[in-house]
Amino acid sequence: MTRGLFITIEGPEGAGKTTQARLLYEHLRSRYPVVYTREPGGTAIGERIRALLLDVSHTGMSPLTEMLLFAASRAQFVAEVVGPALREGRLLLSERYVDASIAYQGFGRGLDVGQVRRVNEGATRGVMPDLTILLDIDPALGLQRARQTAGKEGRPGHGDRLEQESLSFHVRVRAGFLAIAHEEPDRIRVVDGSRAQGVVHDEVVRLVEGLLGARGWRGSDSS
Repeated sequence: MTRGLFITIEGPEGAGKTTQARLLYEHLRSRYPVVYTREPGGTAIGERIRALLLDVSHTGMSPLTEMLLFAASRAQFVAEVVGPALREGRLLLSERYVDASIAYQGFGRGLDVGQVRRVNEGATRGVMPDLTILLDIDPALGLQRARQTAGKEGRPGHGDRLEQESLSFHVRVRAGFLAIAHEEPDRIRVVDGSRAQGVVHDEVVRLVEGLLGARGWRGSDSS
C-alpha cells in the first residue's frame, strides 16, 4: 500500500489556521481519503492535555512543563492518528505539529531550541509532514483577530492561555516560525494570512494540489 501524505497548517495566533484547514478539508474530502485533525489534541488523551495547556488559570506553568505536555500529547497523536493514517495510505491534514513547539516554546518561551527538537524527535519517532503551510500574519493583527473570535465563541475576551500572552511573546513566536521556514523551504511554504479568506484558500489549494500531483495522487474524480 502507498504511504499516505501528511500536511500541516501552522502559524501565529489569528492567522486563520482553523478556517483554512476546514476549507481545505472540504475541497479535498470528496476526492481523497482525508483525515482532518488538530494538535495538541486529536486523541482522547491529547484533548485532556490540550485543556490543561490552554486553561487560563494555569498561569504558573513553567515553560519546560508546557513543552513536555505538548510533546506528550504529540506522542499519543503519532501513535493513534499519524502512524495509522500514513500506513493506511490516507491524506492526513492537521492543524499544528512540531513546528509550533519550536516556535512557541523555543523562540517564544526561550527554551533551548535544540532541546525542544530532541524531545519532539522522540515523541514523533521522527515522523515529519510532507508539506507545511505556514500562514503568516503580523502578531498585533493576529491577536486582534484571535481575541475577537474568542469573544464571538463565548470564551474569555482575551482568549486562551497562549492568546493572552504579551505582544512581544507573539512577535518572538512569529520570528520562530519564519526562521524554521527559512531553514526548510522545501517543506514549509509561507502564505500571507492577512489577505481575504478566499485569496488565501486559493493559494493553499494550489500548493497542496501541487504536492498531490507531484506524488501521483490523482483523486477519485480523475481518470
